[in-house]
Amino acid sequence: MSVYYHQFEVRWSDIDTNRHLANSTYVEYCAQTRMAFMGKHKMGLKELNRWGIGPVILHEKFSFFKEIYMDQIVYVSLEIGGFSHDGAIYQFLHKFYFPDGTHCATAEATGVWIDMMLRKSTAQPDDIIEVLNQYKSIHHKVLTREDIKALPLTI
Repeated sequence: MSVYYHQFEVRWSDIDTNRHLANSTYVEYCAQTRMAFMGKHKMGLKELNRWGIGPVILHEKFSFFKEIYMDQIVYVSLEIGGFSHDGAIYQFLHKFYFPDGTHCATAEATGVWIDMMLRKSTAQPDDIIEVLNQYKSIHHKVLTREDIKALPLTI
């Protein structure tokens, strides 16, 4: 199993009034890591447009362990926490690290692939399934519609 890493240098615009990485920046760094991963593995915007599909995040959750400050370098990892048999449902796992290996935060993003014309969930091309299999985490699980139904409701 492989792990993908993407490097960020924390900018002024990435911090909040507490002078540490803003919550919204964690979301942005995870999204950028996913898009960089997808681009590197021939499933970037060009390929998604050709296939007529797009990823939709349904739920994200974060745990924070160590503050990240401006001008620090941080690496965001990507592993596949799970996906359904047809690949329509997926879960990305992200961890934030300093260069010395200090684990700063963890994120989990669960989503579905949609057909861009029908706007409904759809199976993934075999090309995507192949890549996801290469990056499965050691705790990988097969996801089902029940996992989507079990996501927390927003009130």
